[in-house]
Amino acid sequence: MAMLAFTVAGSFWLEIALKVRVLRRIRRAMTAIAPVAFCFLIWDAYAIANKHWFFDKEQIIGVFGPLNIPLEEYLFFIIIPLAAIMTIEAVRAVKKDWIIGDEK
Repeated sequence: MAMLAFTVAGSFWLEIALKVRVLRRIRRAMTAIAPVAFCFLIWDAYAIANKHWFFDKEQIIGVFGPLNIPLEEYLFFIIIPLAAIMTIEAVRAVKKDWIIGDEK
């Protein structure tokens, strides 16, 4: 959770300071994030069920979601991609002529 909090503190300020508007367009961001997160969560569930890996009980808060996956893992697959999108949008805000994606 500390790593996730650090990520939020380190990148979500861009939403306010540089007005990147990622959270204002959350539906668009989640459309990009959800399919990838779903695939990785299924992979996690498979790996946990087959004992390929586990989560150290001393390093998680102990709240588990569907498929016996810790809450931190679900949050990881939302917060980290949002931080990455915010970082890209911050660069675009500073470099006004940097066009990427579907706005060409």
